[in-house]
Amino acid sequence: MKIRAAVLHELGLPQPYAESKPIKIETLELDSPQMGEVLIQVKAAGLCHSDLSVINGSRPRPLPMALGHEAAGIVVEVGEGVTDLEPGDHVVCAFVPSCGHCLPCQEGRPALCEPGAAANGEGTLLNDGRRLHLNGEEVYHHVGVSAFADHAVVSRTSLIKVVKDIPFDELALFGCAVITGVGAVVNTAKIEMGSTVAIIGLGGVGLSALLGAVTAGAGRIIAVDLNESKLAKAKELGATDIFDSKQPDFIEEIRRVTGGGVDYAFETAGAVAAMEIAYKITKRGGTTVTTGLPHPEHKFSFPQVTLTAEERTIKGSYVGSCVPNRDIPRFIQLYKQNKLPVHELLTGSITLEEINEGFDRLANGEATRIILTF
Repeated sequence: MKIRAAVLHELGLPQPYAESKPIKIETLELDSPQMGEVLIQVKAAGLCHSDLSVINGSRPRPLPMALGHEAAGIVVEVGEGVTDLEPGDHVVCAFVPSCGHCLPCQEGRPALCEPGAAANGEGTLLNDGRRLHLNGEEVYHHVGVSAFADHAVVSRTSLIKVVKDIPFDELALFGCAVITGVGAVVNTAKIEMGSTVAIIGLGGVGLSALLGAVTAGAGRIIAVDLNESKLAKAKELGATDIFDSKQPDFIEEIRRVTGGGVDYAFETAGAVAAMEIAYKITKRGGTTVTTGLPHPEHKFSFPQVTLTAEERTIKGSYVGSCVPNRDIPRFIQLYKQNKLPVHELLTGSITLEEINEGFDRLANGEATRIILTF
């Protein structure tokens, strides 16, 4: 079938993207789903910094690539061997397909699935196939999803069946921002009730982490960012303290008001400078967690002696250390109980034709989550 999709042909074009237009809207040929695959109609997809990092070249991927990974939609057709989904089901996409057989999957850590990581790096589906074509040439899949399109064929293991009573623009958020941010708090760090938490970087993932900290019972939540409107939003969503990182001596002030630093600091900006802040404001015996994906050549350094002498912990959190089939329904249930108001992350919707302008807004810090709707 023919679909319309946003395709990246060249890495690292300069901003404004509205002028350089790194993303082209193309008519692609989409193959039917094969064994273990599903055709979905994409209803909503979020613009995320993980997409932006491919566009700006921070995370190189094979090209041409159909972008988009945070999405929700409706099942249209199932391939051979798929027996637990049927047309009409509502689904959220997970951007790491899991084979269920490798050691990380057997250990209950599907975010670290080895075949899934390999397929994502190579721009294929889990079975090593590609289902997208442009003028007879194959187009690569973005982390097995390629959701900036009206339809997509994905691995069954990239889909989580969900309830049908939530708008798709809100459902899409659970595929990346929510599981990454909330998961980092409750799965990776496992924060304790009453603990002191800091979040550095208040994009979709950072604000999701803030919501997770509120829900998990953090006693004090410190939000740090450069953007005044994002700091105001963090305050609205439950931050007890906000700090503008452009201000001098803000690190010393955070350490002062917390009595030496926070129990848990979460770096969600994907920048070395943000990680340095997170580590500096973590107390002795505390934990610093990063969800960020900076350029592979960027290095983070710290005084090694502090790991031992201060019993520090540094942890990475990929996909919020989530088991998507377990955690996405749980987080949706919390949302339905008004305990996880993820709809507050939405900052507008766009059409496929406006996608370059949308990424300008995201790159410039003007938006938390812009949703592409179909």
